[in-house]
Amino acid sequence: MSGRSSASLWIVTVLTALLCAIFLWRVVATIGLHVPLDPNEGWNAYHAMRAMSGAPLYPGAHSFLVNNYPPLSFYVVGTFGRALGDNIIAGRILSLLGFFATSAGIFVAARAMGCNRLESIFSALLFAACLFITSDYVGMDDPQLLGHALGMAGFLFLLREPGDWRALIASAFFFTSAIFIKHNLVALPLAMAIWLVLYDRRGASRFVFLGAAFLLVGFVLFYLHYGISLLAVLNSARVYSFVNLIANLREWLYWGSVSLIGVAFLLWFRRHDKYVVLCALYASVAIAIGAIFLGGDGVDVNAMFDADIALALSAGLLVNHFPARGVVPALLALPIVLVLWRNWDSEWREPDFWLHPLATETGEAHRDIVFLKAQDGPALCEMLSLCYWAGKRAEVDVFNVGEQFLTGARSDSDLGRLVEQHYFRVLQFESLSPFALTPRIREAVEHNYRIDHTNDDGVFLLQR
Repeated sequence: MSGRSSASLWIVTVLTALLCAIFLWRVVATIGLHVPLDPNEGWNAYHAMRAMSGAPLYPGAHSFLVNNYPPLSFYVVGTFGRALGDNIIAGRILSLLGFFATSAGIFVAARAMGCNRLESIFSALLFAACLFITSDYVGMDDPQLLGHALGMAGFLFLLREPGDWRALIASAFFFTSAIFIKHNLVALPLAMAIWLVLYDRRGASRFVFLGAAFLLVGFVLFYLHYGISLLAVLNSARVYSFVNLIANLREWLYWGSVSLIGVAFLLWFRRHDKYVVLCALYASVAIAIGAIFLGGDGVDVNAMFDADIALALSAGLLVNHFPARGVVPALLALPIVLVLWRNWDSEWREPDFWLHPLATETGEAHRDIVFLKAQDGPALCEMLSLCYWAGKRAEVDVFNVGEQFLTGARSDSDLGRLVEQHYFRVLQFESLSPFALTPRIREAVEHNYRIDHTNDDGVFLLQR
């Protein structure tokens, strides 16, 4: 590596590390707070509670609770949550650990592909920066990053010893475990299977056989334990639109476009390098699968995390193979500046945003939790974490039930009747306009409930 390139890479890496450290501090400082970070948190916490209590993890069609995830994360989070006394905090910690493990896995993978230490650190930091500035998944109670950590373990086993039986077994096991944590984690094992077909057909057949065997065992065990098909569980009602796909993919391209050009450039000049081919395959498969998911209502940027990992690995290879081009690291880091500029928030200039993160929001959430807890009887919370911390039973999965209503998979009459009969003592919605459920239910809410207060946590209503 030339001195010029080395200096350029050092500067970009140090600046990216400083940025990541600032955002990491904010994550660590907020991880134990009783303040909602995302609607997913309460949903995951309640299902972890059901997994530990012996209640049906997959409620029947009559229930207003919906579970469209594989089961493994609920038992992992539930076990840890039982020790901590809080499933949401447990899920946040596991998410942060999954983030560290995935980032470390990128470093190790880049080293195995021939990158030096600095180039590998750059790859890992590029992925870390991507997650910090384009998503809120680091330190959020969601199984996505825990699943990526397991998938990365499978990747490393196969990358180091693709022809070894023990490595193939371990890799297939970890990949399957990742899928039973989060069902969208299929891009990496699929890309690895294609890559092995190109470079080691015997290893490819063994890997596919082992993966299929582990998946089959998992599906059979799921059916025997829960009495239903996992595929039926995953295929829950959801509005899908081309408009969603284009809007979400366009937003992701602000981050990914430069690295995509880099992958194409790398493949053109180094197409005989098996690791370059692997990264290009991984990126292509991940983008294609992620784009399919992005068309669904409620799908977030986590659908593109596999693509982000692939592009981060490709970035390490690019600076490794073209060391004389000192501008390459700066170009690869350019999306960081672009996304920060697009997402700029005036609050970032306030010292308390960084020194005392979410202080105001925590106080507000505490008052709302106390308010919910004081209301005797059932509560309907669109932000389920508020009801979880208030000790309320989970009653309605507003998002997924709303998707059932929108797709016509279910009538809103039963829920509307409960609202009209004042079954719920208290209601909490993100807003009444726009409203998460149907016009009929909104009308029932407005006729039978009155607004008690409104704040950043939403609208809180009591019976008239």
